Amino acid sequence: QAVGVAIGLQSLTGKGGESAIMIDSTTFITVAAFSMLTGTMLLMWIGEQITQRGVGNGISLIIFAGIVSSIPSAIGGTINLVNTGELNFLVVLAILAIIIVTVGFIIYVELGERRVPVSYSRKVMMQNQKKRVMNYIPIKVNLSGVIPPIFASAILMFPSTILQASTNPIVQKISDFLNPNSYTFNFMMFLFVIFFAYFYASIVFNAKDIADNLKRQGGFIPGVRPGVHTAEFLNEVASRLTFWGAIYLALISTLPWILVKSMGVPFYFGGTAVLIVVQVALDTMRK
Repeated sequence: QAVGVAIGLQSLTGKGGESAIMIDSTTFITVAAFSMLTGTMLLMWIGEQITQRGVGNGISLIIFAGIVSSIPSAIGGTINLVNTGELNFLVVLAILAIIIVTVGFIIYVELGERRVPVSYSRKVMMQNQKKRVMNYIPIKVNLSGVIPPIFASAILMFPSTILQASTNPIVQKISDFLNPNSYTFNFMMFLFVIFFAYFYASIVFNAKDIADNLKRQGGFIPGVRPGVHTAEFLNEVASRLTFWGAIYLALISTLPWILVKSMGVPFYFGGTAVLIVVQVALDTMRK
């Protein structure tokens, strides 16, 4: 990716049409690629240090900081547009309402979980009198978290990043087709998010392990036989929840942008960024 960005930067030109890169291309690509690679590795290391010290998920917090740091400039830009008359004040109020509703909806769903009741034999209850035994299995509505929108946007952004450097009209049309501000991009984003939500939930949620641990501890779900039947029951519950979780993630990733776009707003407002900010804030609060 660093090499791709370095090649793309060579197409930058000044006012007179002269190239922005003054040194020869091989040296520039080598230096730029190594700089980006080193910076990324340093960020990964800082993220690991934050995680190890129990503050929260380090990488998520770094992404969170990157998104939050751009908020003041977006607010400043919006105020300027209102002052110059390019943007109606009522439109700004409508955007604010969309942001508040989006954040509220994300918090509501993120804290939602299905609690599958668990019963234990009398012997187990007597043994654990001093310990609090979990009497339910919590299964979140959004099992896959913020990963599906990140995966989907990364995959969709990659071709357009590479194709931008080309001057071929057909390639430019494909690049426009995959532009983050196009409806086709957001439609594909919707489908990709649903796919990755199912894909990642199947990795994160291991019903067989939960069923085996429950059986080992002498616990069972009322009306469900321990072992294989418990695993099947948990998988069924998780897949039903994942369906609604995937639809929720897909809507959050695309709907705020469509609403803001239909108002003729000149800046990009994506639900994915809001989703990351809210999720990281909730996770850090829990920690």
